[in-house]
Amino acid sequence: MAEETNPGSLRRLVRWATTPPQAYGVYLVILVLVYLLSFYAGTLKPQKATDIGPPPVTAPRN
Repeated sequence: MAEETNPGSLRRLVRWATTPPQAYGVYLVILVLVYLLSFYAGTLKPQKATDIGPPPVTAPRN
């Protein structure tokens, strides 16, 4: 059912991706993915903590 990948195919893919013409494209794709992921992470709103309780009482300053 699920085909097993040949270990040589991964090596061939890496060798293909590191040759000069393809390496520029791979670098740009990775750069765009990092930018998009960081942009997405920056747009997420943090969840508010629930059931924190009242703020601690501070000593009066004299």
